[in-house]
Amino acid sequence: MAPVRDASVTPSTTPRLVAIGVAAGFLSALMGVGGGILVVPALTLFLRFPVKLATGSSLVAISMAAVAGAATYGVLGYVDLGAAVVLGLPAAVGAVAGTWLQQRLSNNAVQLAFAGFLLITAIVMLIHP
Repeated sequence: MAPVRDASVTPSTTPRLVAIGVAAGFLSALMGVGGGILVVPALTLFLRFPVKLATGSSLVAISMAAVAGAATYGVLGYVDLGAAVVLGLPAAVGAVAGTWLQQRLSNNAVQLAFAGFLLITAIVMLIHP
């Protein structure tokens, strides 16, 4: 198992990381999108993270935003806890399976698959608003 890295946090990268985090948290809460859709491309494009490092870092970062957003929506009465659990438990299993598969693919394959997913999602959303 590779060690957890934190070498990417420097005085020059910190402002970019903070900006990406604020944008991801805001847009995730505003539109309900997964933060990884925003964070992974931002980390790979602006900070040159390899896609696997960007994915893992994004999941940890977005988990913090998800807890804050979920708590806020809960306080406002906009959470169906039963549906959330029925969605969340299988999602956790899917996350383990997805991580297992990702580790067996090249960075290029993961990046192409991610780009394809974003493209297909955008087309579907434009066709069926």
